[in-house]
Amino acid sequence: MMQFIDKEKAATIADATAFIDRIIQLLNTNDGITWAIVFSNQPETLIGTIGCWRLIKEHYRAEIGYMLNPEHWQKGIMTEALNAVIAYSFNELKLHSIEAQINPGNAASAAILTSSGFNKEAHFKENFLFNGTFGDTVVYSRLQYKID
Repeated sequence: MMQFIDKEKAATIADATAFIDRIIQLLNTNDGITWAIVFSNQPETLIGTIGCWRLIKEHYRAEIGYMLNPEHWQKGIMTEALNAVIAYSFNELKLHSIEAQINPGNAASAAILTSSGFNKEAHFKENFLFNGTFGDTVVYSRLQYKID
């Protein structure tokens, strides 16, 4: 699940608990919101997450992030979840724009974003260090389009 997410994986229960605590803290401070991705007939089984990690309220913008168990890749699940979060972000949170930062090697994520109305805005070269290696980031964004 973390193949293209350049952050440390949770190695212990304490690591996973800290991640959950961060999600709760962001929700409690209105700085982010994360949803579990589950099958409706198996709501107790987490297969992924999706959320607005970084709400920039003064600019009506958020960064979206997601991950899905590879067992469920290429089944349309993430596209369905992404489109639901896009609708929520524009209709309920009243955002003007949403961005996604991805690993340039993640062609599937780029395809999902593009098919959901995102445009590639930037490719930052070696803009972060992870495990002793500098990596690139590609930024996609989507504006809320007003249809009159």
